[in-house]
Amino acid sequence: MQGTEKRIRPLILAPAGGKDAFLAALSAGADAVYCGLKLFSARMAAENFTVAELSRLTSLAHGRGVKVYVAFNTLLKPDEVDTAARLMDQVRLHVRPDALIIQDLAFVALARQVGFNGELHLSTLANASFPAALEVIGKLAGIHRVVIPRELSINEVKRMAAACPENLSLEIFVHGALCYGVSGRCYWSSYLGGRSGLRGRCVQPCRRMYRSAGETKRFFSCQDFSLDVLAKILLSEEKISAWKIEGRKKGPHYVYSVVSAYRLFRDHGNDPAAKKEAMGLLANALGRPGTHYHFLNQRPQEPVRTDIQTGSGRLVGKIQGSLKQPFFRPNLELLFGDILRFGYEDEAGHQTYRVKRPIPKNGRMVLTSATGKLPRSGAPVFLIDRREPIVSVQLAELEKRLEQIPLPAVEPSGITISYKRRSVSGRKSRPGAALEMTVFRRTGKHRRDGETGLWLSESSAGPMSKKETASCWWWLPPVIWPERESTWRGLVQQVLQRGGRRFVLNAPWQMALFDGDMSTTFWAGPFCNISNLPALEQMAGIGFHGVIVSPELGRKDYELLASASPLPLGIVLSGHWPLCVSRTTSSEIQLEKPFTSPKGEQAWMRAYDGDYWVYPNWRLDISPNREALIKSGYQLFVHLSEPVPRSIEVKNRPGLWNWDLDLQ
Repeated sequence: MQGTEKRIRPLILAPAGGKDAFLAALSAGADAVYCGLKLFSARMAAENFTVAELSRLTSLAHGRGVKVYVAFNTLLKPDEVDTAARLMDQVRLHVRPDALIIQDLAFVALARQVGFNGELHLSTLANASFPAALEVIGKLAGIHRVVIPRELSINEVKRMAAACPENLSLEIFVHGALCYGVSGRCYWSSYLGGRSGLRGRCVQPCRRMYRSAGETKRFFSCQDFSLDVLAKILLSEEKISAWKIEGRKKGPHYVYSVVSAYRLFRDHGNDPAAKKEAMGLLANALGRPGTHYHFLNQRPQEPVRTDIQTGSGRLVGKIQGSLKQPFFRPNLELLFGDILRFGYEDEAGHQTYRVKRPIPKNGRMVLTSATGKLPRSGAPVFLIDRREPIVSVQLAELEKRLEQIPLPAVEPSGITISYKRRSVSGRKSRPGAALEMTVFRRTGKHRRDGETGLWLSESSAGPMSKKETASCWWWLPPVIWPERESTWRGLVQQVLQRGGRRFVLNAPWQMALFDGDMSTTFWAGPFCNISNLPALEQMAGIGFHGVIVSPELGRKDYELLASASPLPLGIVLSGHWPLCVSRTTSSEIQLEKPFTSPKGEQAWMRAYDGDYWVYPNWRLDISPNREALIKSGYQLFVHLSEPVPRSIEVKNRPGLWNWDLDLQ
């Protein structure tokens, strides 16, 4: 019996964006800690670590029986492959982590080449969102665990667990910030400013104010995800090996409080006193208000509420008084060293401030120019970090132990990564020179001077003749949810039975819907986010015949990709590209009606198959560079034909996206 309990008890996996947060995770009793380096981490705004720093901390953690996972979970550009491999080699030699967390399939190949023998965990950014996907992932040598999306209900989680192969386990988020867009399917920050969420540099445009129907609100700013007492339901699922807490940009107080709370939920979930203590810890963890989101099928909660504050941290008051002498009265006692944030990060006067002396509850804290630019009257004040005396004592003790571990001398890695160009001769899917494809939403549309693509749906799969079905390229959606897997499998089979043989898959795992049909031509779609040569090799190995590369990249990246690609390449040349795809929306946003950012950027939303696509009111258009792309070796040019609502005025502006930028 004891063996069974130990086998199914999930690890409490804590975030660590800096040294103090790492030590707080150890102090609170985390079973594992995940963190990132100064490069290739999906939280580049966190403090993060050098290899030497992480080596010492990992040694300390391993001495206490705590696992360490290192995140290499960003999109990798073609000229970054060698740098990433050398950094991974240094991590292998000096840090010796238990696992690497990856998004980009290139890292599977790089891990093999550098000789890393720990586990590989597939990030939620890789969008393994439906049960059959796990079958394909299980066949990828080296993947040991899959981090599943936050949007799933408990019934969908159970379906994922039931389908999980013997050689895989699952990791589930139990607490932390929610992105409005589905992970791996959000391009909002990149499209508006070249800072990619897939590369850990999101500037969080979804948290900003937008104007819709005469009102200005934060229509897309989500509450924090919090399973709290519901987490105990997951204990019966043996395939769930870890409960993950989000928060690598959070301070040690948050990490200590949330880890402590979920240890109580896991180990004493049926004890009323323990549950009460755990809920108190979460209430004081300095996060946003919490939501269960879709977890309970019978009682789903919308994660966006415009009637409450959704700034990171605990709301402790609002600025009062005049601009020359503002003050506020905190609704709880402030301690020496507490860190406050005045206003939202997108507001004028936003700043952080460390409390210099204790302030009693409802006491008066006067702000002076010495604190920086003074915030406006009415601005919210958030407590974003603090040092409880008991936590400070424990961290100081761990700091002493850490100092006894010498910093290693980290030498540059001399490892060389090799590429094998695969032969593409004889591949039936290889298009001729400069082939054009227009992708439509509706049947009845057809491109006469090129290929026709059609987004697969219940309305598009049936009406076409067998000849039209066979000649069409069928596009699968960017995300498939467990409750809809059987529907999508049925639609695929319907197209196959009517002679359709050419498909564009927008996640590599969508191959699982075809039951091993080898007569089918598969191209990887642009939502697969393929951006480098090792990833192209992985796609060839999985069985793809061509790749439509990530639309986020720039001119230099596209040239490097085409120079030695093992597969024919395509690219999205023009059309409406979504800012994001989401599983939720605010009830205050009207579909197919405009909303506007403070900078005058207009967008609109449309629902497809239960998901919400957010579009800007200007088109991606790199067609002026078509000839340069042909010379580089691109063979397939895609045009996305999205019906524009009558209420939307399409703006005439350059749609080059990151063509002339160095993607950050």
